[in-house]
Formats: sequence, structure tokens, C-alpha cells
Amino acid sequence: MNFPWPRSLFARLMLIWLVGIALVLAVSFALFIGERERIGRSALFEGIAQEVAASADVLDRLTPAERERWLDELGRRRLRLSLRPLPERARPLPPDHPLLPALRAAMPEREVALFIHHRGEGPHGALLIALRLADGSPLQVRLPGIPPAPSFPMPAPGRLLAALAALIGGVLGLTWVAVRIATRPLSRMAEAARRLGEAPEHSPPLNIRGPTEVTQAAAAFNHMQQRVREHIAERTRILAAISHDLQTPITRLRLRAEMIEDDGLRTRFQADLDAMQALVREGLDYARSRDNTAPLQPVDVNGLLEALCSDAADMGWSVALHGRAAQPCPAQPVALRRALWNLVENGVKFGKRVEIVVEDSPTFALVRIRDHGPGLPEAELEKVFEPFYRTEASRSRETGGTGLGLAIARNLLRAQGGDVRLANAPGGGLEATVTLPRRGSAGA
Repeated sequence: MNFPWPRSLFARLMLIWLVGIALVLAVSFALFIGERERIGRSALFEGIAQEVAASADVLDRLTPAERERWLDELGRRRLRLSLRPLPERARPLPPDHPLLPALRAAMPEREVALFIHHRGEGPHGALLIALRLADGSPLQVRLPGIPPAPSFPMPAPGRLLAALAALIGGVLGLTWVAVRIATRPLSRMAEAARRLGEAPEHSPPLNIRGPTEVTQAAAAFNHMQQRVREHIAERTRILAAISHDLQTPITRLRLRAEMIEDDGLRTRFQADLDAMQALVREGLDYARSRDNTAPLQPVDVNGLLEALCSDAADMGWSVALHGRAAQPCPAQPVALRRALWNLVENGVKFGKRVEIVVEDSPTFALVRIRDHGPGLPEAELEKVFEPFYRTEASRSRETGGTGLGLAIARNLLRAQGGDVRLANAPGGGLEATVTLPRRGSAGA
């Protein structure tokens, strides 16, 4: 049966604090009562030791005939004195009994021992003190009203440390539980916000469960996430529609350009149409990359990269491959090939020579694609992933491209649970690091 928690976070925290403080106070009270009993028992044992020592001193000064008459008088309060040897059923008590130190302190010159004797004095028997008088006569002192086993054998320093440890442990445990309950929903929301920022289309909704404040925040977050998805989907549809509809007038313009008699003008006109056609094609590819829902399947990363290097060699590019992946990665084959090809093409375009290094681990595979170009300023390492963004320096319009290649690569990789980051290589050039997880999916 589930515990009937209050609905609000404030009420839950207050309940935890109240229950925790009550437990801490209960433990402290129990320790205080035990300490008071220990101190009282210690005072009782010291008084008994003094009485036994005084009785033994008096009996030392009496003759054997007079001792019998004084036994009852000396033990009238709480002692039962006897000059007989130990009974057969008496069993010795361990030497760490708290009464022994008091007896030895009161009678340092005598040998004292403690025994337990069952003779109808309750279920636990009675304490029996055995010692000898100055002339060697045995003396037994029975304590019928005192239990033989102490309730709290722990010494005073140990009990104080135990009380302090109990208080500190209780406060720490209480604080941990309260902070955990308060921060766990925030951690879930932070993780959901991170996923929303990286892959809005594939981020699952936040679970609406918990206190009232948490459910309200989760519902608001899910509503915001849905609005973001709708906005992105609408923008993508508009981009796809425009890119698709532009192909028809571009085709008509290409046909009319053939009718231009001036060869130079016709060539320049067709070059502009080719650039427009490439931009339209990249726009469609970008729109499709934001809506990629193909299932994951094991992909041989080594074979895929070798095929890319072979295609690059056919185009006259300088692309070298180093390292191997130990096992396939779950991915979307077509999307992964397109993303890696975009990164290789980008590296060849701006760095001429490209090196691909594969690093493997049990949880993910890393594919590092490094060129030997001028690199990028640190402030632009993330901006180049924005659609249609092109730098004004080495990666400008004159180098070709539409500013969508890196954006498409990141979209395709994130749709299958991976990612790509850019960094300037220590020896010069730009390095793109592709992360391919071994397990899970894009929406996990």
C-alpha cells in the first residue's frame, strides 16, 4: 500500500521535517534517560561499595563470636551479610561489571569477586559479593534488589559520542531526504530542457507526477515543448514548401536561358540558376533532416567509412582513414552516411586534406574528421551549425555551399542519438567529433 503523501511539495517537506525532528528528539530523549540511569546506577554502586567496605572494617574489629550478632545490624538497609562459604550454584560474573571498579576503589587492599546466585530472587537471580576479612574468614554480601546485568554497560564517553552521532546522523539523513525530494524534480526538468535544446523533435514529454508544484511546472514545460515543436514543424514545412515550389520556376528559367544568344551571358545566367538549384536542394534536405524517423539498425561503421573514403578518392580528394570500430553501432544508415559525407566534404572544401580517426569504447564510438585548413574563431564553432550561417573569412560564399551542410549533419546525427562538435585542432585545422552511442535510441 502506498503511503498517502500530501499533494504539495511544501506539505511534504514540512511532514519530513516534523517526522525527522520527532525521531531525533525521541532518540535524544532515550539517550538522556539512559545516561541518567547510568549515572544513578553508578552512584548506587559507589554507595553500596562504601557500605560493604564499612561493614567489612567493622567485622574485622569484632571477634568471631560477636560477628554473628552484628550481621543483621550491618546489613539492615539493603545488604544481606553472611559468613558462610559461597553457595554451589553461584556463578561468577565477568570482570567488566560496573560494580567491581567501585568495590576495588573502596577496598583496594581486599580481593573482591562478583557472582550471581539464583535462590528465588526473581528470574535473573541476585548479585553476590564475595571477599575475605582480615583473618581470612569468608564474607558474602547479597544484593537482592539489584539486577545482576546493568541496563547500560557503555561508559560515559561512549554514550556521549553515541548521542552526538545519533543527532548528527538524524539531521544529515533528514536534510538529505528533504533536499533530494526538492531537487529531484528540478534535475528531471533540467535533463528534459537539455534534451529539448539538443533535439526538440525527439525529446519525450516530461512525466507529470509528484507534488502539486512539480506537476504544474511539468505541465507548463510540456505545453512549451509542444509549442516549440509546432513552431519548428511549421517553419520546416514552410521551408520545404518554398524549396519545392521554387524548382518549377527555376526549371522554366533554365529552359529560357538556353534561348540566350550571348554565350557569356548564358553561361553566367546558368551558373546563377545552378546556385539557386543547389540552394533549393539543400533546403529540402534540411527540411527532411528535421523530420527523420527511420528506425535504427546495426551499421558497420568501418565499412561505411571505407566506402566514403573510396568515393572521396574517386573525386580526387585526399582522405585518410585510421582506426577501427570493434562492433557495429545502432544508427540510420542513409542518414549517417549523409552526415559523415557532409563533414568530409566540408573538410575537403576548406582544408584540402582530411584525416578520419575512429576511436572505440564499450558505450560509444567516436569518429574524428580533421582538416588542415585555417580553423575557426572560438565564437563561431557553434554558430556554423545554424541554418544558412556562413562566416565572412575563410568559409565565405566564395568557397561555395549554402550554409546548410553542418546543420543537416547535426540534425541527422541527433535524430539517431548521436551528435557532432567542432574544435580547433592543436596542430592547426578544424576537427569535427562525431559521437555514436552503442545503445539506446534518439528518443531515449
